[in-house]
Amino acid sequence: MKKIKERIYTAGLIIIGNEILSGRTEDKNISYVAKSLTQSGIRLNEVRVIGDIEEEIVISINNFRNRFDYVFTTGGIGPTHDDITTQSIAKAFGVKNILNPDAYKILLDYYGDRSKINESRMRMAYAPEGSELIYNDISKAPGFKKENVFILAGVPKIMMSMLDAVLPTLEKGRRLNSIELDAKVPEGVIAPELTAIQEKHEETDIGSYPYYENDKAGTVLVLRSTDMVALKKVEIEVLNLIKRFT
Repeated sequence: MKKIKERIYTAGLIIIGNEILSGRTEDKNISYVAKSLTQSGIRLNEVRVIGDIEEEIVISINNFRNRFDYVFTTGGIGPTHDDITTQSIAKAFGVKNILNPDAYKILLDYYGDRSKINESRMRMAYAPEGSELIYNDISKAPGFKKENVFILAGVPKIMMSMLDAVLPTLEKGRRLNSIELDAKVPEGVIAPELTAIQEKHEETDIGSYPYYENDKAGTVLVLRSTDMVALKKVEIEVLNLIKRFT
């Protein structure tokens, strides 16, 4: 009986912010998003970092949402003039950027009085027409979901809260398992045999990552597969390969 190929769910991540590109702010979201998606059975296939430029956001959103099952954005949904992610995504979808009544109620409950919600804060209650809210337990100001695009905050703790709220609602494939092995030999020494092992086991991905420690070269090998039995078989072959050179 022919084995049915499993459904693989893919994702793209767009980091939005001039401060990331300038080096002023170090991005801390990519690693968390990548690990969370991998553990959930979703493959993060591409990460793109762009500035607060409407045209770039529109182009990136339309490119990603047509290529991946899920698209996540971080940054640009705060109260200041350079927070243009929401309005740019509305433009990408060809819809209006409107005041979301549920988002406004959240802000009103949080600040306690309409007089405390100035024009800048009001920006955080706007969303592309037809969006769904993404809640967070920290700042309360929500993110938004428009079709397969998830608009998240840039502040790491808030982004994490939003992503954690979203993940349980998504359709997912089988979890990608991984095994990490430390081969204390240069990458070039084991490369030919490692290539041969990879060619024999297409269902398992073998990543090779060289490093230098105490002036000696080594290689970390990361084995990944949704099939745990296949993964363990490759582990044995790679361990035997390492032993031959150490």
